[in-house]
Amino acid sequence: MRKKMSLTPKSMISAEEQSRAEYKHGGREVKGNSKKVNQSLNESLDGEIQAFLIDEDQLHTYDDLTKVNPVTQTTVLKCLQARYSMKVFYTHAGCTLVALNPFQPIPDLYSLDVMKEYHCAPQPQEFKPHIFIVAEEAYRNLQGQMEPVNQSLVVSGESGAGKTWTSRCLMKYYATVAASSSVVKSQDTVDRIERRVLDSNPIMEAFGNACTLRNNNSSRFGKYIQLQLDRSQLLVGASVQTYLLEKTRVACQPAKERNFHIFYQMMKGATDEQRKEWRMPKDQQFVWLPNAEKTLEEDCFQETLEAMVHLGINAEKQGQIFKILAGILQFGNVNFSSADESQPCNIEEQSKDFLQRAAGLLGVPVDELLACLRVRTLKAGKQSVLKPCSQSECSVRRDCLAKLIYAQLFEWLVTFINNSICADNSIWCNFIGLLDVYGFECFPVNNLEQLCINYANEKLQQHFVAHYLRAQQEEYVSEGLEWSFVKYQDNQNCLDLIEGSPTSIFSLLNEECRLNRVSDAKKFRGRLEKELCDNANISWDKYSQEAHFTVAHYAGKVNYQIDGMMEKNKDPVPRELIALLQKSENPLLHQIFADKDTENAKSKGLSKVTVVSKFKNSLESLMKILHTTTPHYTRCIKPNPDCKPLTFQKEEVIIQLKACGIVETIHISAAGFPIRIPFKSFIQRYGLISKSSAFKTVVHTGDLDTDKDSLRPAVDKLLRVVLQSQVLDPACQRDSETHSTLVHCGRTKVFLTQSMLELLEDQRKKVLSQKAFSIQCCWRRYQRCRRHAQRRAATLIQAAGRSWLVRRQVHRWHRAAAVIQTSWRKWKKVMNSLAEAELDDAKHLVGENVPVVNPVVRERGSVQLSTIPEPVTVRGWPMGLALASAPSITVSLTATGFQKMMSVIASVNVPSRKGEYKVETNQYKQGLASIRAKPRGSVKLHYQRSPLLYADRQPNVVSNGVTGFNQILLEKTL
Repeated sequence: MRKKMSLTPKSMISAEEQSRAEYKHGGREVKGNSKKVNQSLNESLDGEIQAFLIDEDQLHTYDDLTKVNPVTQTTVLKCLQARYSMKVFYTHAGCTLVALNPFQPIPDLYSLDVMKEYHCAPQPQEFKPHIFIVAEEAYRNLQGQMEPVNQSLVVSGESGAGKTWTSRCLMKYYATVAASSSVVKSQDTVDRIERRVLDSNPIMEAFGNACTLRNNNSSRFGKYIQLQLDRSQLLVGASVQTYLLEKTRVACQPAKERNFHIFYQMMKGATDEQRKEWRMPKDQQFVWLPNAEKTLEEDCFQETLEAMVHLGINAEKQGQIFKILAGILQFGNVNFSSADESQPCNIEEQSKDFLQRAAGLLGVPVDELLACLRVRTLKAGKQSVLKPCSQSECSVRRDCLAKLIYAQLFEWLVTFINNSICADNSIWCNFIGLLDVYGFECFPVNNLEQLCINYANEKLQQHFVAHYLRAQQEEYVSEGLEWSFVKYQDNQNCLDLIEGSPTSIFSLLNEECRLNRVSDAKKFRGRLEKELCDNANISWDKYSQEAHFTVAHYAGKVNYQIDGMMEKNKDPVPRELIALLQKSENPLLHQIFADKDTENAKSKGLSKVTVVSKFKNSLESLMKILHTTTPHYTRCIKPNPDCKPLTFQKEEVIIQLKACGIVETIHISAAGFPIRIPFKSFIQRYGLISKSSAFKTVVHTGDLDTDKDSLRPAVDKLLRVVLQSQVLDPACQRDSETHSTLVHCGRTKVFLTQSMLELLEDQRKKVLSQKAFSIQCCWRRYQRCRRHAQRRAATLIQAAGRSWLVRRQVHRWHRAAAVIQTSWRKWKKVMNSLAEAELDDAKHLVGENVPVVNPVVRERGSVQLSTIPEPVTVRGWPMGLALASAPSITVSLTATGFQKMMSVIASVNVPSRKGEYKVETNQYKQGLASIRAKPRGSVKLHYQRSPLLYADRQPNVVSNGVTGFNQILLEKTL
C-alpha cells in the first residue's frame, strides 16, 4: 500500500544527501550501486532543480515547502527569498512553521479581525500560512481532547529572529479567543484575567530583556508560560516559569550592549518628583548604564507602570521597587582604592556620596554597608575572623551585592505575577504552553552564560530531533511501513559533551567548584583536553594565549573563554551581605531576604549547588513537561545579522536552515504520516462513522482491550467506508493511488496525513450532526407532547375549578334570593294591608275618631286639613296617586330637619310636566283633604316611611342591563 509512494523520496533523498558531504548523518544509509548511478542521480537532480527555478515568478506561491520538487537547500532558499521579497513572512515546512523576521511593523498582520478570521475558519490550513494557524491547531487539539491533551508551542531560533514577538502574538491570540467565547456573566472575569496575562509581558521584558549586539530586545532569561483553560476552553489563568536570568549583566555589560531595559526606562521616563525621591539627578551619569543615549522602542516607562497597576502592584510597592533599582545603579559609581594590602580598602572621595545614596535607598546603615564591602568574615571552627579585602575583592563584593539584590527582586516579581494570574487547580484542567527562551548566541567573548544558553538550545533541538526526525522514522519501521531513512544531523554527541555522564564540561566545572580552591583557567583547560579529547565536538587553539575551548554546536562553532567561568558557576554570596539586607528598612527588601538565613542553615553540610546544576535541573523538568504534551514547532529565521528591514542575505539564512534541519523536516513531512493514532483510540473516536452493526457492536460494547489483530479488520473496514464515500462524492474524487498515500495501517497504529485526518473529522462531524439532529427532533417531539399534555391537564383542572366556584356562588345566590323573597313577600303583605286601610273613602274618615297623634310623629311633621280641626295622619306614599289626578295643587308640608325635608321632596317624585304643579314647604296653604276627592281647604299631612319608597316609581323605563344576583332575584320575583 505504501510501496509506490516511498520510492520517490528515497531516490530524491539519496541524491540530495550525497551532495552534502559536510553533514554527519544518523540512521540507515542508502548507498548507490556504483559511481555511475550516483553521477546520473546527481545530474538528474541538478536538471530538476534548474527546471524548478526557471519560473521564478511562481516561487512565492509555494506556501508549503513540501510541495516543492525537488526539495533541496537551493529550492527551499529560493522559495523563502521570493516570498520574503513579496512581504510574505510565514511558510509551512511540514510539521513546522518558518517565520522570517521583517524587522519592521507590518500593518494589519496581527489585527483582531485576522485573529477572528483564522479562529472561525472551518479549515484554517486552507488559509495563508500564519502563526495563528499553529495557535488555532493547538487550540482545536485541546478542544478535541485527543491524547496528549495539553499542548506546547516551541518557538526557537537564534537571537534576534523574532521569538519574543511571536510569543507575544500567541498570548494575545489565545486571550482573544478565550474572551470571545465567554458568556456575559463571566465577561468581566475573563477580561481581567486576559488583561493580567498580557500585562505580565511588559514587566517581564522590562526586567529580563536587554539590548545586545544581535537584538534590541533580547531575552536574557528563559520562560515557559502555561495558559490555563477550564473545561469550556476559556482562559482562567496562567503561570510563568523562568530559567537562568543573566544577572551578571547588572554589573558587567559587554561592549556596545546595554543593561536591562528597566534602568533606562527609569532614567528617561521618571518625573522630577520621582528623580528627587530616587536621588537620581538629571545630570548624573551611571557607570552601569552604557549607551544610554540610544533610544529604543522598549524604553517605555509608562507602559511598565500601567502593567504594574493592572497586576495589583500599588504605588507604595512600586516606590519600594524603584528605590531598590536606583540603589543598585548607585553601586556602579562606587570605586575603591588601596595603598596597603594589610588594611581595608578606602573608598574614593567622589564615591562617598554615591555610597550614602545607595545605603539610603536600600534602607541600610552606610557604615555597616561599607564594612561588608571592605571586610569579609572567615569561619575558623566556632570563631569568626575578619580579613580585609583587596581592591579587586571589594569590587567583586559590590557586584555580588548588586546581582544578588536584582536576581531576588526578579524572582519576587515572578512570584507576584504568578499569584496574580494563576488560577486554582480545581478551576483549570488543561493548558497550552508557550516556550520562549534565549536564542543561540555567539559573541566575540563568550562565557558561562552563553554556554548555558546554547546548551538550552541544544536541548530543544534534540527534543525536535528525538520527537520528529528520529522517533517518527523508527516508528514507521517498527509498524511495518516500507520506509527509507532520511538522514539528519543529530546533536546527541554535543549534548553528551556538555552534560554527559560521567565526564562532561558541566561535571568538570562542578567538580572544580566543589574543591573550593583558587581557580586556574589554564589548569582547567588542560583537564578538559585530557578528559574530553575523544569527543569530536570540542577543540582548542593550541597557539592561543587565552585559556578557552571551542564547541561545535548544531548551529555553529562557539569559542568559550574559561577565565571567570568557575567563579560564575560558584556564584558565592557572603553571609554578611544577606545579614545586612535582612536589616533593611525598605519593607520589600526586608521581605525578600527575610527567610534567606533559614535556607542557608538547611543547606549547611551539603554539597553546594552550582549555577549549571540549577539550570540543568530546571531544564530537565521543562523537558519532562514538553514530553507529556503535543508539541508545535515554529522556527524563527533571522534574514540578516544587522536587523535591517526587508533585507535577505542568503548566507545567513542557509546557515540557520542547516542548523534547524528544515530540509530534512520537509523530506519526512512530504513522505511520511504526521498523525499517528492507536487502533483503540481510532475506533473510539471514528467508530461511529461506520454503519455496520457488527462494527457498532465492537465499539459500543467497549471491548477494545482485545488483541490488535482483532481490531485491525474493524479499522480497515472503517477506512474503506470513508474512502468509498469520497469516491461516490463527485466533488472529491481520488484515484486508488492517491488513497494509498493518505493512510496506512501499521501493526498497532493508523498513520494518517493531514488531509486524511481532515476527511475523517469531516465525516465524523457529519455523523455527529445527523445524530444531533435526530436527538433534537426526538427531544422536541417529546417536549411538544409533554407541553400539550400539560396544557390539556391544566385546562381540565381550571374548568373543574371554575365550575365548582360557579356552582358554589350560584347556590349562595339562590339561598340569598330565597331569604330575600320570603322577607319581601311578608313585608309586601303588611304594606298591602296598610294601603287598603288608608285608601278608604273620605266620608269614613270624618265619622271616625281621630287617633291620638304620637308626639314623635307630631314632631316629625304633619299636614293640616282645613276641614278637620285635628291633624290627620296621612301616609306619604299614596301622595303621588292623589297628585296625579289633581290639575293644580298646592300642598303644605311640615318637616323638621334637612334630611326629612329631602325625604318629603323625594316622595313626590312622580311623572310630571314642566310647570303644571309645584311642591312647597309652607304648611299654611291649602293642601290635600282626601286621596279620593279633590282637596278642599288646608290639609295637614304627617309623613312616615312608606313601602312606596322601595317601589318602581318609573315603571315605563325598561332596563336591559340587569345581571347577576339582581337578575336571579327578578326572575324569582316574577
